[in-house]
Amino acid sequence: MKDTISTLISESELKNRIKELGAEISRDYEGKSVVLICILKGAVYFLTELSQSITVPVTIDFMQVSSYGSGMVSTGNIKIKRDHEENIEGRHVIVVEDIVDTGYTLTALMEVLGLEKPASIKLAALLEKPERRVKDVKIDYCGFSVPDKFVVGFGLDYDQKYRNLPYIGVVENDG
Repeated sequence: MKDTISTLISESELKNRIKELGAEISRDYEGKSVVLICILKGAVYFLTELSQSITVPVTIDFMQVSSYGSGMVSTGNIKIKRDHEENIEGRHVIVVEDIVDTGYTLTALMEVLGLEKPASIKLAALLEKPERRVKDVKIDYCGFSVPDKFVVGFGLDYDQKYRNLPYIGVVENDG
């Protein structure tokens, strides 16, 4: 089985937009520091580029969450596979995610993190699929809106493959 991948968002488009998001975050948090909480595994590439574009002090932490269980559709109940380590009480937090799809996982995650009483909590997502949105989750810093297609690259995978592509592509299975 061979997969054909067509480019949806080029490497240069990605990097330029992420620099813009970093500049926007830097303006919004001028004189403050932020905790970036990266949602593993997919958001690592986005986190790296984004953090290098932010000029205010940042600390970085990681979480791994799942809401899919054994199926292909989000259940809306999240399972925290790896929790963050930083104390976020009274701090400015930005959750860094690769893609917002239905919104179930991020809505639940933002509620859980909110219980830790951060000074503020915002969401940065590289991609969003508005057509698939079920829960109204606010994306404060959004890179791109993409169509309801299976996308890979820049951290997003297909069966753990293609994360390392430097662009966002659409997978077309050639069977």
